[in-house]
Amino acid sequence: MKDYRSVADVVAGEIGTGTLRPGDRLPPQREFARQHGIANSTATRVYQELARRGLTVGEVGRGTFVRAVSAGSVSAGPALTEPADSRRVDLELNYPVVPEQNALLAEALGGLLRPDALGNALRPVGTSGFPAVQESAADMLGRGGWRPDPARIHFAGNGRQAISAVVTALVPPGARLGVEELTYPVIKAVAARLGITLVPLAMDGAGLVPEAVEEAHAAAPLHAVYVQPRLHNPLSVTMPARRIERLADVLLKLGIPAIEDAIWAFLHDELPPLAAYAPEQTVLIDSLSKRIAPGLTLGFAVAPPALASEIVSTLRSGGWTPMRFALDAAHRWQQNGTVKALVEAKQREAVVRQEIAARHLAGFAVQSDPGSYHCWWQLPRPWRADTFVAAAARHGIGVVPAAAFTVGRNHAPNAIRLGLASPQPDVLSRALGTLVELARSAPEELVTD
Repeated sequence: MKDYRSVADVVAGEIGTGTLRPGDRLPPQREFARQHGIANSTATRVYQELARRGLTVGEVGRGTFVRAVSAGSVSAGPALTEPADSRRVDLELNYPVVPEQNALLAEALGGLLRPDALGNALRPVGTSGFPAVQESAADMLGRGGWRPDPARIHFAGNGRQAISAVVTALVPPGARLGVEELTYPVIKAVAARLGITLVPLAMDGAGLVPEAVEEAHAAAPLHAVYVQPRLHNPLSVTMPARRIERLADVLLKLGIPAIEDAIWAFLHDELPPLAAYAPEQTVLIDSLSKRIAPGLTLGFAVAPPALASEIVSTLRSGGWTPMRFALDAAHRWQQNGTVKALVEAKQREAVVRQEIAARHLAGFAVQSDPGSYHCWWQLPRPWRADTFVAAAARHGIGVVPAAAFTVGRNHAPNAIRLGLASPQPDVLSRALGTLVELARSAPEELVTD
């Protein structure tokens, strides 16, 4: 029998990641109970728990709605230490920025702002861009001795649009998409919108277990598998060469296409992607947001010819084609060495931030990679992820609970993901120090007078 708090954790995770947004109406409790396979009385307790946490509000005659709570309006309560100021420390969103970034980017764009060049950059463009930018993209995406065929590269407005388009093209409504049992939350939202069933696939310390793909496909066919082989989000796991070769063999044997999310892979650019082992079976997704900057976005889909036409059609019909300005900017940044300089700087900065995290979190059960911008923290007892997230919020710190990454009805681990990229290093250090103090204390609900 499901505990009402674990179901509430799942809904809280969906609110935290934006899958459920302020003002969204939750289904009637009987319908919610059917959706989650729980008793009506349990559903009632779930709704009461969500209201207790301040996540929802009930309106007589209308239903239950997700509350609109701004970052700075989290209600005050007893705390170990109040935040030094009212600004929220964001360890949820995770966009690396280095001090030299703006100067490097601006220098390369000078020529693009001439009237003739700008006029050309503001013209519409198709999903294939143009040959010169495909060549630049191939150089940018190449790693570990692998370089994609430029003609196979298609562009979207951003990485999320590329993911949405590829999933839409490969997996029909009602079909099954295999994903790691802890996965990128956006894929959960995409699947829900498209009516796709996500099938959780077992992981171990080396990443996705290839035999889990075989077992899931034998139970009922998988139309595709979404996987993050390099610096998995949220676990930071990187699949070793023998594991990725085995996964490629399984996908080829079963004829299942793979959607390879390589968004963080630039931090380990010495390692080849899954697409290098199964090029005719894999669509590789990447973007500029982490590698360059979040504000000028561009998504990449490296697709084998057999899958390309449907993906291109979906990009066009979804309105997910790129801006030519972004293509021209990316081309210039790649050609003049800006991309290489930023990647190297962000690789160095990731190591610095991991060292900060390691100092503060020593002695706790933490999983990460020395070159990653996030880490996975198994919380000490008696803390639960939802109560820890709420307590951190009272200190002005935002973190992501495991429920946001958990697929289906699996029980969410008692863990949180810490994004290390967004705050300045000194702010990150203070925030982690506060979280450690919090973890060493007792949750308020267990404290008695």
